[in-house]
Amino acid sequence: MLPFPLIDTHLHLWDLERFAYEWVREEAVLHQTHDLDAFDAVRSDEVAVERMVFVECTVAFDDAVARDEVRWVHQLAEHDARLQGIVAHASLERGAAVHSHIEWLADQPLVRGVRRLLQDEPDPDFCLQPSFVEGVQRLADFDFTFDVCVYHHQLPQVIELVDQCPDVSFVLDHIGKPAIREGHLDPWRAHIDALADRPNVVCKVSGVLTEADPAAWTPDAVRPYLEHAIEAFGFDRVMFGSDWPVLKLASTYPEWVQLVRAVVYDASSAEQHQLFRGTAERVYRLGAAETA
Repeated sequence: MLPFPLIDTHLHLWDLERFAYEWVREEAVLHQTHDLDAFDAVRSDEVAVERMVFVECTVAFDDAVARDEVRWVHQLAEHDARLQGIVAHASLERGAAVHSHIEWLADQPLVRGVRRLLQDEPDPDFCLQPSFVEGVQRLADFDFTFDVCVYHHQLPQVIELVDQCPDVSFVLDHIGKPAIREGHLDPWRAHIDALADRPNVVCKVSGVLTEADPAAWTPDAVRPYLEHAIEAFGFDRVMFGSDWPVLKLASTYPEWVQLVRAVVYDASSAEQHQLFRGTAERVYRLGAAETA
């Protein structure tokens, strides 16, 4: 496995007794509480995870509920030093009206960025409406990243959004969710290249196997997508994420780590360190933590 502990930049946790997650009801394997004990039970001792970034779980598109989720994760972090960052929900489509919520997030010690899930919006131009653009632009005042979670067909709009927000640091989740199941590399590759040309964008190497056939993916099927994303952005602008527990739909935690390691096996030690640790430390401004 890895010769050093990794940083997981895309971890979900949820408690079904605390919050209602309507979207997890569709999958029995996900419709159960997933806490840190459950995470440690499946990651195996072969994989040392030193630090983690919690990413909002779409409890609801509601800033008040998002605050409750942030408070809960801070409570978890009091008992587990590995939780070093939070990417919280914010209803950025509210434009100027979301400012007070972002101010509140800025007062929370672990919040490093914001995500407003876009992948299921039926209008591909949703993220280009003036109020949404204004909401994203306000993140720069607080040094917050914006995690972009979209499907591959929404990437042209994301490119336009990035161009309208040059002072904001963007994080592309799940390498832009390419059509791996269909075997389509294009036009995803061109869109990835365009985003990589924007210096304020970094890319998460995460969420890939669930975009393939979760029950029948092969390393050969996903490798070209991983290789292209890493080559386009370079090791200084890619970072590892597990997307656990959604990952459970397609693989195990150790298997995913091993697959990513195999793709970059010929890379230098410094480059692998950057992918699995260095970029995360810089982008999400992470401090030290004890390995649990």
